[in-house]
Amino acid sequence: MTEAVGPLVGDFIDIGPGHPLAGYATHTPWRLVIEAAGAARMLIEACASPDYHIDGDIAVHRSARVEAGATLKGPIVVGRGCFIAANCLLRGGVWLGDECSVGPGVEIKSSFLFDRVRLAHFNFVGDSIIGAGCNFEAGSIVANHRNERGGGSVLARWNGALLDTGMSKFGALVGDGGRIGANAVLAPGTLLRPGAVVQRLALVDQEAE
Repeated sequence: MTEAVGPLVGDFIDIGPGHPLAGYATHTPWRLVIEAAGAARMLIEACASPDYHIDGDIAVHRSARVEAGATLKGPIVVGRGCFIAANCLLRGGVWLGDECSVGPGVEIKSSFLFDRVRLAHFNFVGDSIIGAGCNFEAGSIVANHRNERGGGSVLARWNGALLDTGMSKFGALVGDGGRIGANAVLAPGTLLRPGAVVQRLALVDQEAE
């Protein structure tokens, strides 16, 4: 394993200078994920306008639609035009950019979804950063914990070397425009460049390469 700065969020996701997460563009993805709750609370403060309904540590844009039966455990920000279906669970520090769609039975934990991300139904996204315009078909999973070796730090492959993220839970950094097929699994530590396509039923495990 090599000690290195590692990938930067801005290498995978186009974050302009005026974006609310612009300060994280030059950080590793696990830095943002480990600060998920604090970052979400910071973003809630930035939502202090009549356009958002804020209840404690949950901020929902008034144009968003959250169906009955969805469970939101703050801190959470739900952006303009988002849709969250029934029986979803969002927890642990979550930010949804504008026009995201979260289908029935989806769980999102400590993750950041940029604009126009689509999660079909029965997806799990844990401790991850998902770039703008990504689409996840039904049943696809972003795993965040190395169960097979009883935990320990998640490793991420970068420039041919394995980096120790220092985190027991980290899912994936998926670049803008990624496409994840139905019932595919992204193993912990996955890094997908913009426009990547993962086939249905595929397993992406970059640690094992």
